[in-house]
Amino acid sequence: MKRGILLAGALLGTVVLLILTLGRLNRLMEPAMEPAAVRRTALLVLDAGHGGEDGGAVSLTGVPESQINLAIVLKLRDVLGLYGVDPILLREEDVSLHDEGAETLREKKRSDLKNRVAAIEGAEGGSLISIHQNTYPSGRYHGAHVFYAPTEGSRALAEHVQSSIRTALQPGNERAVKQIPSTVYIMNHITCPAILIECGFLTNPEEEALLRDEDYQRRLAAVIAAAWLTAP
Repeated sequence: MKRGILLAGALLGTVVLLILTLGRLNRLMEPAMEPAAVRRTALLVLDAGHGGEDGGAVSLTGVPESQINLAIVLKLRDVLGLYGVDPILLREEDVSLHDEGAETLREKKRSDLKNRVAAIEGAEGGSLISIHQNTYPSGRYHGAHVFYAPTEGSRALAEHVQSSIRTALQPGNERAVKQIPSTVYIMNHITCPAILIECGFLTNPEEEALLRDEDYQRRLAAVIAAAWLTAP
């Protein structure tokens, strides 16, 4: 019973946050919500980067990137669901998506990447949002950074999401979007519009604490959802 009350309270808080976030963004974007009706019927794939034995980067307090990525994706799915968007999640648990025959970590990683590409390509007419976390040898850098795939529509979506994060969550973030490096397998082997969001730096103490915080994860998810709903 107590758990149900807490869950309901968290959901209500998410609804309020999304309404406030959308309101703030819409005051700065014209036309306000006209694209949202189209977006509600669009197919969206959410990729929580890494998973399972491939934990990705490790935060300053020892939390694998894969777990933070998944936490944000699950909250993003819930927020989008409030607006009638039912995204496809490549993973809903902290697992690798490799084939059973893969044995070594390298084989599992290669199989996982190919399976993710196949799933994304199988979502005909869809778009991809891939969630990751950033690192740097020193702890001085912070802020979200959006990268785009070399596919039609990707750069415009990346610029809109980066601008939305700056407007609603990180007013001091002056990062400009960039095309994803050729070494990032998934983003260079798909044909749909796609962006990869490095949500922050796990090597920055203040930002790492935020990225582990469920309230901040929920706020970030609300901003990304609002950006998707209001994208041109």
